[in-house]
Amino acid sequence: MKQDEIERKIEELKRIAQQRSVDISQDLSRLQEKLTTGQNSPAEAWRKVELARNSERPTTLDLVDRMSDGEFLEFHGDRCFGEDQAIVGGIARIGGRMVTFIGHQKGRTMKENIRRNYGMGHPEGYRKALRLAQQAEKFHRPIITFIDTAGAYPGLGSEERSVGEAIARNLKVFSTLKVPIICFIIGEGGSGGALGIGVGNEVYMLENTVYSVISPEGCASILLRDASRAQEAAALLKMTAVDLLQFGIIDGILSEPLGGAQMDYAATAAVIQQQIQESLSRLMSKSPDQLIRERVNKIMSMGRFVDEAAPKQGFLQRLFSIK
Repeated sequence: MKQDEIERKIEELKRIAQQRSVDISQDLSRLQEKLTTGQNSPAEAWRKVELARNSERPTTLDLVDRMSDGEFLEFHGDRCFGEDQAIVGGIARIGGRMVTFIGHQKGRTMKENIRRNYGMGHPEGYRKALRLAQQAEKFHRPIITFIDTAGAYPGLGSEERSVGEAIARNLKVFSTLKVPIICFIIGEGGSGGALGIGVGNEVYMLENTVYSVISPEGCASILLRDASRAQEAAALLKMTAVDLLQFGIIDGILSEPLGGAQMDYAATAAVIQQQIQESLSRLMSKSPDQLIRERVNKIMSMGRFVDEAAPKQGFLQRLFSIK
């Protein structure tokens, strides 16, 4: 979040508190700390995790429904094994332009979450996403992805049907598609399950979302040897939008309504829709070769480190000696 946005939220909080006679000293001190230090404390990082996991946050279908000009035409199945309701996709018109939407889909009730597998995709879900992405390329439609998953489903059937291979194939193919791809983290961005539909020309995060290779609980259990240190792990993982923007992993942070995206679905959808239109106005004028080149360069530049004896290079560039 930019400094002026933090200042705006502070003033908005003060105004609401004064009108309703509410004590918001803790919220104000947290925002002031962020404004002065620019760093997230363990408590603040954990608050982001909790907001990202809030069961009332808008889902992919909630957002698509509110930003589409007309009806969303959903497609089903991977033409290989079956239908995976944890990943949804289809076509809709936004700002007068046809686009392909692909995203993780969580449920709200226990029954919905069982049907949607809590947004954790099986291999057939990622193969469905790949099918829709290749269809979008064939018909010259931009691709918009919404990421909200704790990770790909690691169950026996999922492994038997090669979920790792399905995600790896998506990484390869998505990196070379000849149409613009814009990715949005709208909740949790967990590990390979997020990356399976997360390769894009531009990647954005809502301000109260997280994006990481492992969950804080998993990191605390495996690396810190203490599951109770999840809050500390969340801060160490640098998984918030502010952290990832500083690292150059994402291209921008989108503001949420006060209290989180779950407070106003329409406002959240409007912010994302505006960003989609701004991004497409830039990307649609570029040639397919340029889109692919910029997307690949974006991936290759990740994981930078400083070597006094050599120029800055990404890990993959060093590994494969890419100039």
